[in-house]
Amino acid sequence: MNKPTDDLYKELNQTLHIEEYLKENDKFLIDTTLSDYLCNKFDEMHISKSSVLKKADINEIYGYQILSGKRSPSRNKLLSICIGAGFSLEETNETLRIAEYSPLFPKLKRDSIIIFGLQNHYPIWKINESLYNNEVQPL
Repeated sequence: MNKPTDDLYKELNQTLHIEEYLKENDKFLIDTTLSDYLCNKFDEMHISKSSVLKKADINEIYGYQILSGKRSPSRNKLLSICIGAGFSLEETNETLRIAEYSPLFPKLKRDSIIIFGLQNHYPIWKINESLYNNEVQPL
């Protein structure tokens, strides 16, 4: 069960006591680490960490440090992991939010190219090629 973010915003704006809001919405609030979230997603999707890292074009040692929680990835590295895992746009934005990064925003040229690549299931190299060809920083 999930509660729309807009509903949470409305309730938060109307509450007089934060404790009351937190208690009522505890089951809707994210309470996981990035590494736990990613590992659980990979398990749900029946994909291995090594295959994700290979498809993400991320060094395996560095990638395992991210997945174990020993290192924090940049937004670009996290996007690469999401692409390597075959995440949908919604799953990618959720992952970015958990890591406290801004979600992909279609008004930004670079983000639009990444969104297009995600929606069309492009591999990382093809998304990077499109980013480069459109004169924006590759992942």
